[in-house]
Amino acid sequence: MIQTWQQELPHGITLSCRAAGARGRPVLLFLHGFPEAAFVWDELLAHFARPEHGGYRCVAPNLRGYELSSAPAEPAAYRAKHLVQDLAALIAIESPGRPLACLVAHDWGGAVAWNLANQQPQRMQRLAIINSPHPGTFLRELKSNPRQQAASAYMNFLIRPDAEHLLAEDDYRRLWDFFLNMGAGPGAYGWLTDEVKARYRAVWDQGLTGGLNYYRASPLRPPRPGDAAASQIELPREMLTITVPTLVLWGLGDTALPPELIEGLEDYIPRLTLERVPEATHWIVHEQPQRVITSLQAFLAQ
Repeated sequence: MIQTWQQELPHGITLSCRAAGARGRPVLLFLHGFPEAAFVWDELLAHFARPEHGGYRCVAPNLRGYELSSAPAEPAAYRAKHLVQDLAALIAIESPGRPLACLVAHDWGGAVAWNLANQQPQRMQRLAIINSPHPGTFLRELKSNPRQQAASAYMNFLIRPDAEHLLAEDDYRRLWDFFLNMGAGPGAYGWLTDEVKARYRAVWDQGLTGGLNYYRASPLRPPRPGDAAASQIELPREMLTITVPTLVLWGLGDTALPPELIEGLEDYIPRLTLERVPEATHWIVHEQPQRVITSLQAFLAQ
Protein backbone atom coordinates (compact mmCIF):
# COMPACT_ATOMS: atom_id res chain seq x y z
CA MET A 1 0.00 0.00 0.00
CA ILE A 2 1.34 3.43 -0.98
CA GLN A 3 1.25 6.07 1.73
CA THR A 4 1.13 9.79 0.89
CA TRP A 5 1.85 12.81 3.07
CA GLN A 6 3.31 16.31 3.15
CA GLN A 7 6.76 16.36 4.74
CA GLU A 8 7.80 19.70 6.19
CA LEU A 9 11.56 20.28 6.17
CA PRO A 10 13.41 22.42 8.72
CA HIS A 11 14.30 25.11 6.16
CA GLY A 12 10.67 25.84 5.24
CA ILE A 13 10.17 23.66 2.18
CA THR A 14 7.46 20.99 2.08
CA LEU A 15 7.76 17.90 -0.11
CA SER A 16 4.74 15.78 -0.98
CA CYS A 17 5.88 12.17 -0.63
CA ARG A 18 4.86 8.64 -1.51
CA ALA A 19 6.17 5.62 0.37
CA ALA A 20 5.79 1.93 1.05
CA GLY A 21 7.31 -0.11 3.84
CA ALA A 22 7.76 0.37 7.55
CA ARG A 23 9.68 3.24 9.10
CA GLY A 24 12.88 2.07 10.72
CA ARG A 25 13.82 -0.25 7.87
CA PRO A 26 16.78 0.53 5.55
CA VAL A 27 15.67 3.29 3.19
CA LEU A 28 15.61 3.45 -0.59
CA LEU A 29 14.97 7.00 -1.85
CA PHE A 30 13.64 7.44 -5.41
CA LEU A 31 13.92 10.73 -7.35
CA HIS A 32 11.88 11.47 -10.49
CA GLY A 33 12.64 13.73 -13.44
CA PHE A 34 10.87 16.14 -15.83
CA PRO A 35 7.98 16.25 -16.62
CA GLU A 36 7.21 13.43 -14.22
CA ALA A 37 6.30 13.04 -10.55
CA ALA A 38 6.77 10.67 -7.64
CA PHE A 39 4.01 8.30 -8.77
CA VAL A 40 6.24 6.90 -11.54
CA TRP A 41 8.04 4.85 -8.87
CA ASP A 42 4.93 3.18 -7.37
CA GLU A 43 5.67 -0.28 -8.77
CA LEU A 44 9.22 -0.17 -7.44
CA LEU A 45 8.12 1.16 -4.05
CA ALA A 46 5.70 -1.73 -3.63
CA HIS A 47 8.23 -4.31 -4.84
CA PHE A 48 11.16 -3.38 -2.63
CA ALA A 49 8.98 -2.90 0.46
CA ARG A 50 8.01 -6.58 0.41
CA PRO A 51 9.94 -8.73 2.92
CA GLU A 52 11.02 -11.19 0.23
CA HIS A 53 12.64 -8.34 -1.73
CA GLY A 54 14.46 -6.68 1.15
CA GLY A 55 11.67 -5.18 3.21
CA TYR A 56 12.96 -1.66 2.60
CA ARG A 57 11.36 1.61 3.55
CA CYS A 58 10.84 3.04 0.04
CA VAL A 59 10.27 6.80 -0.29
CA ALA A 60 9.63 8.89 -3.42
CA PRO A 61 9.27 12.63 -2.91
CA ASN A 62 7.84 14.99 -5.45
CA LEU A 63 10.82 17.27 -5.93
CA ARG A 64 10.63 20.97 -5.17
CA GLY A 65 8.34 22.55 -7.75
CA TYR A 66 6.29 19.43 -8.52
CA GLU A 67 2.77 18.30 -7.64
CA LEU A 68 1.95 19.51 -4.09
CA SER A 69 5.54 20.20 -3.03
CA SER A 70 6.67 23.76 -2.37
CA ALA A 71 7.17 25.62 -5.64
CA PRO A 72 9.11 28.88 -5.25
CA ALA A 73 8.53 31.18 -8.21
CA GLU A 74 12.09 32.38 -8.80
CA PRO A 75 14.46 30.18 -10.87
CA ALA A 76 17.33 30.81 -8.43
CA ALA A 77 15.47 28.69 -5.86
CA TYR A 78 16.12 25.64 -8.08
CA ARG A 79 19.89 25.82 -8.07
CA ALA A 80 21.65 22.63 -7.08
CA LYS A 81 22.55 23.76 -3.57
CA HIS A 82 18.87 24.21 -2.65
CA LEU A 83 17.81 20.89 -4.16
CA VAL A 84 20.62 19.09 -2.34
CA GLN A 85 19.51 20.76 0.90
CA ASP A 86 15.98 19.40 0.40
CA LEU A 87 17.21 15.85 -0.04
CA ALA A 88 19.69 15.96 2.82
CA ALA A 89 16.91 17.15 5.13
CA LEU A 90 14.51 14.46 3.93
CA ILE A 91 17.15 11.75 4.41
CA ALA A 92 17.81 12.95 7.96
CA ILE A 93 14.09 12.52 8.69
CA GLU A 94 13.56 9.20 6.93
CA SER A 95 16.87 7.54 7.79
CA PRO A 96 18.03 9.15 11.04
CA GLY A 97 21.52 8.25 12.11
CA ARG A 98 22.35 6.04 9.14
CA PRO A 99 22.84 6.36 5.38
CA LEU A 100 20.34 5.38 2.74
CA ALA A 101 20.66 1.81 1.52
CA CYS A 102 20.52 3.36 -1.95
CA LEU A 103 19.60 6.61 -3.70
CA VAL A 104 17.81 5.81 -6.99
CA ALA A 105 17.28 8.61 -9.50
CA HIS A 106 16.23 9.34 -13.08
CA ASP A 107 16.61 12.39 -15.34
CA TRP A 108 16.57 15.63 -13.26
CA GLY A 109 16.36 13.56 -10.11
CA GLY A 110 19.67 12.10 -11.22
CA ALA A 111 21.18 15.54 -11.69
CA VAL A 112 20.41 16.29 -8.04
CA ALA A 113 21.58 12.84 -6.96
CA TRP A 114 24.98 13.28 -8.64
CA ASN A 115 25.47 16.48 -6.66
CA LEU A 116 24.38 14.94 -3.37
CA ALA A 117 26.58 11.88 -3.85
CA ASN A 118 29.58 14.08 -4.61
CA GLN A 119 29.05 16.54 -1.76
CA GLN A 120 27.65 14.26 0.95
CA PRO A 121 28.57 10.65 0.16
CA GLN A 122 28.01 9.71 3.79
CA ARG A 123 24.27 10.06 3.14
CA MET A 124 24.14 6.83 1.07
CA GLN A 125 25.66 3.38 0.82
CA ARG A 126 24.93 3.11 -2.91
CA LEU A 127 23.80 5.25 -5.84
CA ALA A 128 21.72 4.08 -8.81
CA ILE A 129 21.30 6.39 -11.79
CA ILE A 130 18.89 5.81 -14.68
CA ASN A 131 19.40 7.84 -17.87
CA SER A 132 20.73 10.94 -16.18
CA PRO A 133 24.05 12.27 -17.43
CA HIS A 134 27.00 12.70 -15.11
CA PRO A 135 27.88 16.43 -15.12
CA GLY A 136 31.43 15.72 -16.30
CA THR A 137 30.45 13.78 -19.42
CA PHE A 138 27.45 16.05 -20.08
CA LEU A 139 29.59 19.18 -20.03
CA ARG A 140 32.18 17.47 -22.25
CA GLU A 141 29.57 16.50 -24.84
CA LEU A 142 27.79 19.88 -24.76
CA LYS A 143 31.09 21.56 -25.52
CA SER A 144 32.40 19.23 -28.19
CA ASN A 145 29.67 17.07 -29.72
CA PRO A 146 27.25 18.60 -32.26
CA ARG A 147 25.00 15.56 -31.82
CA GLN A 148 24.55 16.31 -28.13
CA GLN A 149 24.11 20.02 -28.78
CA ALA A 150 21.29 19.23 -31.22
CA ALA A 151 19.76 16.61 -28.91
CA SER A 152 19.67 19.14 -26.05
CA ALA A 153 18.28 22.03 -28.09
CA TYR A 154 14.86 21.49 -26.50
CA MET A 155 16.32 22.87 -23.25
CA ASN A 156 16.45 26.33 -24.78
CA PHE A 157 12.73 26.06 -25.57
CA LEU A 158 11.95 25.11 -21.97
CA ILE A 159 13.63 28.24 -20.56
CA ARG A 160 11.48 30.60 -22.63
CA PRO A 161 9.27 32.88 -20.52
CA ASP A 162 6.19 31.58 -22.35
CA ALA A 163 7.09 27.89 -22.03
CA GLU A 164 4.37 27.21 -19.45
CA HIS A 165 1.69 28.60 -21.78
CA LEU A 166 2.99 26.76 -24.83
CA LEU A 167 3.29 23.42 -23.02
CA ALA A 168 -0.27 23.65 -21.66
CA GLU A 169 -1.84 24.30 -25.07
CA ASP A 170 -4.06 21.67 -26.70
CA ASP A 171 -4.28 19.43 -23.64
CA TYR A 172 -0.51 19.48 -23.09
CA ARG A 173 0.18 18.35 -26.66
CA ARG A 174 3.85 19.31 -26.51
CA LEU A 175 4.37 17.41 -23.25
CA TRP A 176 2.90 14.23 -24.73
CA ASP A 177 5.26 14.78 -27.67
CA PHE A 178 8.05 15.11 -25.13
CA PHE A 179 7.49 11.46 -24.22
CA LEU A 180 7.14 10.34 -27.83
CA ASN A 181 10.12 12.27 -29.19
CA MET A 182 12.70 11.26 -26.58
CA GLY A 183 12.75 7.63 -27.54
CA ALA A 184 12.17 5.07 -30.23
CA GLY A 185 8.80 6.39 -31.40
CA PRO A 186 5.12 5.67 -30.78
CA GLY A 187 5.55 1.89 -30.98
CA ALA A 188 7.50 1.92 -27.74
CA TYR A 189 4.82 3.70 -25.77
CA GLY A 190 2.22 1.14 -24.83
CA TRP A 191 2.66 2.38 -21.27
CA LEU A 192 1.16 5.81 -22.03
CA THR A 193 -2.41 4.68 -21.31
CA ASP A 194 -5.41 6.88 -20.63
CA GLU A 195 -4.99 6.12 -16.92
CA VAL A 196 -1.35 7.19 -16.91
CA LYS A 197 -2.23 10.31 -18.91
CA ALA A 198 -4.85 11.23 -16.32
CA ARG A 199 -2.24 10.97 -13.56
CA TYR A 200 0.10 13.23 -15.50
CA ARG A 201 -2.62 15.79 -16.18
CA ALA A 202 -3.38 15.92 -12.45
CA VAL A 203 0.28 16.74 -11.77
CA TRP A 204 0.67 19.25 -14.60
CA ASP A 205 -2.55 21.00 -13.61
CA GLN A 206 -0.78 21.95 -10.37
CA GLY A 207 1.58 24.10 -12.44
CA LEU A 208 4.59 23.73 -14.74
CA THR A 209 6.78 26.60 -13.57
CA GLY A 210 8.62 24.60 -10.91
CA GLY A 211 9.73 21.89 -13.32
CA LEU A 212 10.77 24.43 -15.95
CA ASN A 213 12.78 26.38 -13.39
CA TYR A 214 15.23 23.48 -13.15
CA TYR A 215 16.23 24.27 -16.73
CA ARG A 216 16.22 28.02 -16.14
CA ALA A 217 18.51 27.68 -13.13
CA SER A 218 21.00 25.35 -14.81
CA PRO A 219 24.04 26.64 -16.71
CA LEU A 220 24.44 23.27 -18.47
CA ARG A 221 22.58 23.76 -21.73
CA PRO A 222 23.47 24.34 -25.38
CA PRO A 223 24.70 27.83 -26.23
CA ARG A 224 22.31 30.31 -27.81
CA PRO A 225 23.28 33.42 -29.80
CA GLY A 226 24.78 35.85 -27.32
CA ASP A 227 24.77 33.23 -24.55
CA ALA A 228 28.01 31.42 -23.81
CA ALA A 229 26.20 28.83 -21.64
CA ALA A 230 28.15 25.62 -21.12
CA SER A 231 31.04 26.58 -23.40
CA GLN A 232 32.58 28.81 -20.70
CA ILE A 233 32.04 26.48 -17.74
CA GLU A 234 34.81 24.50 -16.11
CA LEU A 235 34.06 22.00 -13.35
CA PRO A 236 36.95 20.96 -11.10
CA ARG A 237 37.57 17.26 -10.66
CA GLU A 238 36.66 17.35 -6.96
CA MET A 239 33.11 18.37 -7.94
CA LEU A 240 32.76 15.38 -10.26
CA THR A 241 34.14 12.38 -8.38
CA ILE A 242 31.68 9.83 -7.00
CA THR A 243 33.16 7.53 -4.36
CA VAL A 244 30.14 5.37 -3.45
CA PRO A 245 29.37 2.18 -5.42
CA THR A 246 27.27 3.34 -8.37
CA LEU A 247 24.98 1.58 -10.83
CA VAL A 248 24.30 3.41 -14.10
CA LEU A 249 21.41 1.88 -16.06
CA TRP A 250 21.10 3.38 -19.54
CA GLY A 251 18.41 2.92 -22.19
CA LEU A 252 20.34 3.30 -25.43
CA GLY A 253 17.31 4.50 -27.39
CA ASP A 254 17.33 7.81 -25.52
CA THR A 255 17.41 10.47 -28.24
CA ALA A 256 17.96 13.38 -25.82
CA LEU A 257 20.86 11.67 -24.03
CA PRO A 258 22.92 9.72 -26.58
CA PRO A 259 25.23 6.87 -25.51
CA GLU A 260 28.34 9.04 -25.74
CA LEU A 261 27.35 10.33 -22.30
CA ILE A 262 28.27 7.03 -20.66
CA GLU A 263 31.71 6.89 -22.28
CA GLY A 264 34.46 7.66 -19.77
CA LEU A 265 32.26 7.39 -16.67
CA GLU A 266 34.86 5.22 -14.98
CA ASP A 267 37.18 8.26 -14.89
CA TYR A 268 34.80 9.85 -12.38
CA ILE A 269 33.31 6.77 -10.68
CA PRO A 270 35.89 4.20 -9.57
CA ARG A 271 33.24 1.78 -8.25
CA LEU A 272 31.02 1.74 -11.33
CA THR A 273 28.55 -0.86 -12.57
CA LEU A 274 27.34 0.14 -16.05
CA GLU A 275 24.41 -1.62 -17.73
CA ARG A 276 23.35 -0.74 -21.26
CA VAL A 277 19.79 -1.60 -22.33
CA PRO A 278 19.60 -1.52 -26.15
CA GLU A 279 15.82 -1.93 -26.37
CA ALA A 280 14.90 0.90 -23.96
CA THR A 281 14.53 4.69 -24.22
CA HIS A 282 14.72 7.59 -21.79
CA TRP A 283 11.47 6.37 -20.24
CA ILE A 284 12.76 2.94 -19.24
CA VAL A 285 11.14 3.19 -15.78
CA HIS A 286 7.74 3.29 -17.49
CA GLU A 287 8.61 0.93 -20.33
CA GLN A 288 10.41 -1.81 -18.46
CA PRO A 289 9.89 -1.51 -14.71
CA GLN A 290 10.72 -5.18 -14.21
CA ARG A 291 14.06 -4.71 -15.99
CA VAL A 292 14.85 -1.80 -13.67
CA ILE A 293 13.78 -3.85 -10.64
CA THR A 294 15.99 -6.78 -11.64
CA SER A 295 19.06 -4.56 -12.03
CA LEU A 296 18.44 -2.77 -8.74
CA GLN A 297 17.84 -6.05 -6.90
CA ALA A 298 21.17 -7.41 -8.11
CA PHE A 299 22.98 -4.18 -7.29
CA LEU A 300 21.58 -4.08 -3.76
CA ALA A 301 22.74 -7.66 -3.20
CA GLN A 302 26.37 -6.94 -4.12
